[in-house]
Amino acid sequence: MKRLILPFLLLSTTAFSQSNLKPAIDKKATSIESKVIEWRRDFHKYPELGNQEFRTAKVIAEHLRSLGMEVTENVAVTGVVGVLKGGKPGPMVALRADMDALPVTERNDLLFKSVNTATYNGQETGVMHACGHDSHMAILMGVAEVMASMKDQLKGSVKFIFQPAEEGVYDAD
Repeated sequence: MKRLILPFLLLSTTAFSQSNLKPAIDKKATSIESKVIEWRRDFHKYPELGNQEFRTAKVIAEHLRSLGMEVTENVAVTGVVGVLKGGKPGPMVALRADMDALPVTERNDLLFKSVNTATYNGQETGVMHACGHDSHMAILMGVAEVMASMKDQLKGSVKFIFQPAEEGVYDAD
């Protein structure tokens, strides 16, 4: 997972002309790798269709708040936006992850296999993260944690956008 987190962090800090933070970023990314894997597995086990990401949004919002961010919920129905203000003046950049899962029944025996179902087109079906959105959310949560741990050194702000219903719009019944 560190190999996945690091490019996002380097891209973010490069946008702020802060590549000198790379050693600190690398160390922090390594220290939270198991947490990112745990988040990914949790999101994979409990996927939700677009505009129904209520549990997912709650997990994300609680995490961003625990990092001291300003958090806005219910954006475009179930989206979450967190703002991390750096300690120094500078631009704002945005990083985004998609939150929704697909109406697909998972057919494997992972320990974190999807357990959720939903009604889709009038039929009960399995729901799963088949496109990597579980990883996208977990990685962005990890990036948020790493960047929050060094916010005093950041020039500018970062907006963390967790977008619902990226795969399509579903009723939020």
